[in-house]
Amino acid sequence: MTSRRNILTTGLAAGAASLAAPAVLAQGAPIKWRLQTYAGAALGAEVVKPAIELFNQIANGQMEIELFYADQLVPTAELFRAMQKGTIDAVQSDDDSMASPTEVTVFGGYFPLALRYSLDVPVLFNHWGLDQIWKEEYAKVGIQHISAGSWDPCNFSTKKPINALADLQGLRIFTFPTAGRFLTRFGVVPVTVPWEDVQVGLQTGELDGIAWNGVTEDYTSGWADVTGHFLTNNISGAWIGHFFANQESWNKVPPHLQQLLKACFDSSHYYRQHWYWSGEARLRVEETKLKYTTIPAAEWATVEAEALKFWDEIAAESETKAKIVAIIKKYNETMVKAGPPYRYS
Repeated sequence: MTSRRNILTTGLAAGAASLAAPAVLAQGAPIKWRLQTYAGAALGAEVVKPAIELFNQIANGQMEIELFYADQLVPTAELFRAMQKGTIDAVQSDDDSMASPTEVTVFGGYFPLALRYSLDVPVLFNHWGLDQIWKEEYAKVGIQHISAGSWDPCNFSTKKPINALADLQGLRIFTFPTAGRFLTRFGVVPVTVPWEDVQVGLQTGELDGIAWNGVTEDYTSGWADVTGHFLTNNISGAWIGHFFANQESWNKVPPHLQQLLKACFDSSHYYRQHWYWSGEARLRVEETKLKYTTIPAAEWATVEAEALKFWDEIAAESETKAKIVAIIKKYNETMVKAGPPYRYS
């Protein structure tokens, strides 16, 4: 009986110790991350804040992410370098805006006329191979590419109405680097200012307009108050943005929290799909701050033709870029052949 009692006592003690171990871990100092988004506070409240709050809640004290909005810690153009150095742990941005030194940078943000709908983005990344390419490219520079998702389309919001391509001549437009590079073909003068300064720039005349967003962000960010005109033609049906992390920071996160990060960021991607899709239609119909114009299809075909030339120029720059352009071409050819609702003539 004595021996049995000793065995039971020892076993119960070991069991109690093993059960207590997770509680001890949870009571320790949580993993702390700092994440900065490309978006200002008004926009960030929709496109990232809910996902961060959800993660912090479910992580239950094991990890906490502190969220910072556009330019709060570092300027948006320095986001990549700050993340690579470990100054910040994670970033929500497109490749283009954060000046990523990779072969895929020009395709982030708005690659001209490559996408028709927001759903094209997750399809290309999850089913056409782009996710693997992005992960490989960022692994070379010490960054974990977590996931990609879509945002709104890229339309022109301007202070004067745009009824023809000639109306774009000489306009100082706030836009993304690659989009700006393309739009110079039509006389646009790309201008870069901090996100929070866009509205002031439009009021002071430093900017004539923006090609950075769709109508949802015009109203969310207050830009509808200071532009007045919206061109329904867009140079891209969706913006490609991502969540990234410093590789060392990512490696310190336990596997179960890595999976939680992915799940919460996926919830953010999903929310934006329906938030923007709803906003782009409802705001055009129900709100009256913006007057809408459209460049006729025959003239807009000039832009579409120039986009194909632009793709070929980008493809000629490297083997990786050529591979991505080939995927985009094949994807769009497939969508056109599939017909409605994938593509309408």
